[in-house]
Amino acid sequence: MTPIDLGRRALIKQATAAGILALPAVTALSGCATSGGNHTQQVAKGQKSAKNPLAVNEGAGLDVVIFDGGFGDEYAKAAEAQYVAAYPKTDGKIKHTATQKIQARLAPRFNGGTPPDLIDNSGAEQMDFGTLVSKEQLTDLRALLDAPSLDDPKKKVRDTLRPGVVEMGQFDGDEVWVLYYAYTIYGVWYSKSLLAKHGWEYPQDWDAMLKLCEDAKKQGIAGWTYPGKYPYYLPFSLYPFIAKIGGREVLDAIDNLEPNAWKQDAVKSAFEAYHELQSKGYILKGTPGLDHVQSQVAWNEGKALFIPNGSWVENETKKTTPKNFDMAVGAPSSLDSSDKLPFGTIWASGGEPFIVPKNAKNPQGGMELLRIMLGEKSTQTFIKRVSSLSSLNGGTEGLKLAPGLASAQELWTKAGPNVVNPRLQDWYVRLQKEKIGTAALGEMMAGRLSPKECMAKCQKFADETARDDAVRKYRHR
Repeated sequence: MTPIDLGRRALIKQATAAGILALPAVTALSGCATSGGNHTQQVAKGQKSAKNPLAVNEGAGLDVVIFDGGFGDEYAKAAEAQYVAAYPKTDGKIKHTATQKIQARLAPRFNGGTPPDLIDNSGAEQMDFGTLVSKEQLTDLRALLDAPSLDDPKKKVRDTLRPGVVEMGQFDGDEVWVLYYAYTIYGVWYSKSLLAKHGWEYPQDWDAMLKLCEDAKKQGIAGWTYPGKYPYYLPFSLYPFIAKIGGREVLDAIDNLEPNAWKQDAVKSAFEAYHELQSKGYILKGTPGLDHVQSQVAWNEGKALFIPNGSWVENETKKTTPKNFDMAVGAPSSLDSSDKLPFGTIWASGGEPFIVPKNAKNPQGGMELLRIMLGEKSTQTFIKRVSSLSSLNGGTEGLKLAPGLASAQELWTKAGPNVVNPRLQDWYVRLQKEKIGTAALGEMMAGRLSPKECMAKCQKFADETARDDAVRKYRHR
């Protein structure tokens, strides 16, 4: 779910109010752990060897916390079993915790200087990465990335990853603080069988999108739905739409918190197009009151054609998706022939962000578990269990992919170089989710703001963040 995941689902699972996404993520790490308090005494390193390139202590325990969202945690348990097989003396010494309450459960441990060894920092209560990095709470993962890969010792781990994954874990230097394990394809999700039933085709331009939505409306089917309670899902299709219209530099300006970035023509055109979906009644009635599960169920039931989402959606909806639904994902439709990037431009990036705390008791073990997870065996387990690509560039060989995953991989392959990766959602979590996603875009799509008012509100929020000295700033390099 996910980010997503932020990265992936920096977004899902039971956020009870907008406030839960705000101050705790920014302030909860201000205690003793960030100001020289007591820290965990780390275990001694083991003997470095070809089989143990990270010098793991082969008898030390391991403390792992996994976000229990759309991907569940079984894939991590399978990797932990591989870890025990490689280091038998750790049998019975792995503490595994699955939770949706990442922030609530782990902030006290960070503040007390006793964080886990490996964390899947995802979900609605995701800890703020900017704060973790600025407070020097994370381990630099370059030792892991420069270690031999599990399956081919001649290749470094970094050389086995999909393009952009390493860069996503960087903030303002060469250090890599986050390893995004999943690889998420964002876009406009739909049912191929539902379109085929009515003789419709996926719309490649906005005029065709509006016509299809009008035809669907006559059939009693809404064009779109989305998680109205968590409207920060809207950017999953809106941001690549903006980039397609005006070029990737438009998104870079937004990420860089540049003055007037939200007032660019491409933003205006994209907002007006999405607002037209609302003003013409093409959004499923009641959508502003739906959470991510309810909107996805309505979509599964054929009440709406399209939903903005990430590739975790196939696994997350598997209990409600009908047989022969034939799930697929489409790239954002073109606005018109003047678009800077071609049809097929998508947002694809790492998701499910993993971190190794600096004050972990066994950071080498945490990195080694990640190295195992990035091996082909663990990757194929992940793909089969959760219907998602991983950050390993491959791993699908010989596997029968579920329809949505097959569609996502095909879309990514066809996109070639036309892949964008907005960084707002991992550089400025609160700004993206609570402010721009919810208080601006959510209000516009609910009919309570005009596109012009929404643009002004987004710019106001971005300017406030840019002026806030307590927020560390990042820029595209």
